[in-house]
Amino acid sequence: MLTDSRSFMSFPRHEYFRRPLCNLLGTDVEAGLIPNDDALVGNMVKNICYPNAKAYLGLKVS
Repeated sequence: MLTDSRSFMSFPRHEYFRRPLCNLLGTDVEAGLIPNDDALVGNMVKNICYPNAKAYLGLKVS
């Protein structure tokens, strides 16, 4: 093989979720659908990626 067919596996799984999520939110900010507020959008991304999933799944992670 001339290329490394495993290169797409070099990113963690969450990276394949985080990038489209951030692209979606960035597009919405540029379109004026979401306020251009780094604290608000950053907190939204953080909550989507960890605390909301943790609460939904009922995980007891310290």
